[in-house]
Order: sequence, then structure tokens, then C-alpha cells
Amino acid sequence: MLMHDERKALLELIAAKSFRLGDFTLASGKKSDYYIDCRITTLDAEGGRLSGLILADLIRTYAPEAEGVGGLTMGADPLVSNTASATAWWHLSHPQSPLVHGFLVRKQEKTHGTGRRVEGFVKENAPVVIVDDVCTTGGSTVTAIEAAKAAGMNVVAVMCLVDRQQGGRETIEAAAPGAKFVNVFTAEDVRAIKLSQAKSA
Repeated sequence: MLMHDERKALLELIAAKSFRLGDFTLASGKKSDYYIDCRITTLDAEGGRLSGLILADLIRTYAPEAEGVGGLTMGADPLVSNTASATAWWHLSHPQSPLVHGFLVRKQEKTHGTGRRVEGFVKENAPVVIVDDVCTTGGSTVTAIEAAKAAGMNVVAVMCLVDRQQGGRETIEAAAPGAKFVNVFTAEDVRAIKLSQAKSA
């Protein structure tokens, strides 16, 4: 696992584009003096490239057996697409490296069409990685874990782009015993860079 330059560049992008100070109510209902909207970064062309490269590298390091990568719509959507694409680009120059296919978990089952909860890659007993952009209490990540399990897949790792370190990791580890939990950054990492950027502006 290398990507030192890529990690630094992505951290600076998240701080510049996605981190805001103020009074916010989070999806969990908790109050916070800051908000991180990672989608602004993960949907950015360069942010998307970097997030995909880094997560694909983490999958090769911590879950090399993974066949799929997925998460709960819509925070995880760009991460899933970016990561799956990054594994395909890597595969071109490293043919022995496996492709990791994407899947998305709906918040609720469809009431029309196929009625599927999981869209994209679904394979019985396949080892998969769940990704999320921001982990606070872990609720949305656990929803994705449970849906992947219900679809017959085996969650071997959970990766969070930014961990707010507010109990999410413990909740996630309880929902996926034995799965590796990996965060790319903590919220404090992002805050520190944001404050540094503000001072130098």
C-alpha cells in the first residue's frame, strides 16, 4: 500500500471542497459544528480518480479476494463506480490482478420491476467490500452490510473515506464480525488541513 502522494492530494481536495464549519444536523440526527459532503469531491473528476485509485489499492492490500465493491445509495455511488473502474485500469497493466465489480444498495426495496434491493454485481458467497463516504454512527454502512448479506454475499472488509470517529467503527464491526475496517482519513485529518488552508489563504 503506497499512494502517499495520492492520499495527500485527496485529503487536500476533501478539505477544500467538502468540509464546512457551522451548525449542522447530521443524517444520524446528531448535531455537529462541521459537515463533510464527500460527494462534492468524489464526483469531481480528479477527486473521483484519486478516491478510486486509493480504495482499489486498499482492496488489493486488505481484501485481495474481493470480487465486488458496493455501498448504500447515494453517498457510496461515486465511490463504488470510481473503485470498480480503477480496478479495471489496474488490470490492464497487471493482468493477474482481479477485477472488482460494483453494486449499489437501495435504501428500500423497489415496489416495481424486479423489486431488487441490490443492483449490479450479485453473486452467491462472493467476497465483497462495503464502502461509504462518511462514517458517523455507522447506520448507513450497516444497512449496506445487511443487504449484501441478505443477497448471499460475504462481507470481508468495510472501507470508509472519512471516519468521524463517533462510534461508527464499533457498530460496523459488530454487524460484520471478522471483516476488516479501514478508514482512509479521520475527520480530524480533514479539519487540520482545512484550518491550514484557511491560514494560508
